[in-house]
Amino acid sequence: MTLTRLRDGGGVQAPPPVRPRRRGIGWAQRLEIVALSGPAILVFVSFVIFPVLMAAYYGFYKWKGYGVPTNFVGLDNYKTILQDTAFHEALWHNAEILVLSLVLQGPVAIGLALLLNRRMRGQSAIRVLIFVPYVISEVITGTAWALILQTNGAGNDILESIGLGGLTQDWLADPKLAIWSLMFILTWKYVGFAVILFLAGMQNIPDELSEAAAVDGASFWQIQRHITLPLLGPTIRIWAFLSIIGSLQLFDLVYIIWGQYVASTAGTSTMATYMVVEGRNAANYGYGNAVAVVLFVISMIIALIYQRFVLRRDTEGALTGGS
Repeated sequence: MTLTRLRDGGGVQAPPPVRPRRRGIGWAQRLEIVALSGPAILVFVSFVIFPVLMAAYYGFYKWKGYGVPTNFVGLDNYKTILQDTAFHEALWHNAEILVLSLVLQGPVAIGLALLLNRRMRGQSAIRVLIFVPYVISEVITGTAWALILQTNGAGNDILESIGLGGLTQDWLADPKLAIWSLMFILTWKYVGFAVILFLAGMQNIPDELSEAAAVDGASFWQIQRHITLPLLGPTIRIWAFLSIIGSLQLFDLVYIIWGQYVASTAGTSTMATYMVVEGRNAANYGYGNAVAVVLFVISMIIALIYQRFVLRRDTEGALTGGS
């Protein structure tokens, strides 16, 4: 390195470092990028972007679902959606399901994950039993619980057989109980996924931290509170994001258990069931597409807000190429 002697002090000063020139991407690399990412982009555009654009297009028409739409209604479909009290109720039910899913499933899943993370007899069997409801299809789950919770179903029969006949209820048709019946079914089915996700996150927590805390005299619950749960935060936030999106798009269990008409009277209708009832079943596919666009916009806004204020600190560390 060439050094230049300073006249005033006689010291030496190194010249500024020379930054390496960035090599441009050659044609071979560009072709490689196109070849690797092209199929994925094509599939994403074909099955995500294009259907969304077509739904937005059909939402401006009163369309029967076949042929070229010709009855242009402009924003009338969207005005009807915003003014329809049935849609307002469905939106409110989605909000209730979203909040209750986080409040009920989160603590239950964290508690089970903390217990199953310890060595115990039959640990693997218990994990499998907890995860089994998640892999059962929604059709089977909805049909089974619809039979169990109906007025003359197995649920009320069990209560009567153990001397608790006074607790028998119409679990599915009573608007005061139907939402809680739905939350019980959702918790039973999806808590296993959250438990497995949390257990996977706990495997990335170094055992040395817990061992050092135990040597210092920390109890089991103190270790979980001050070490495990804070380090499990990114996994919990990812699960919460998936639960929020799933709550906004809930359809199958509600439609199977309550049907297209009972769901609204029982207080369990969602935006997705409203879309099917008022769109496909009413042979008004233009209106149904407009509802789908509204549902997409609501989900996207909530996802972007969650990404901006909750997931940002988790994703920033995973990104490369930052300054």
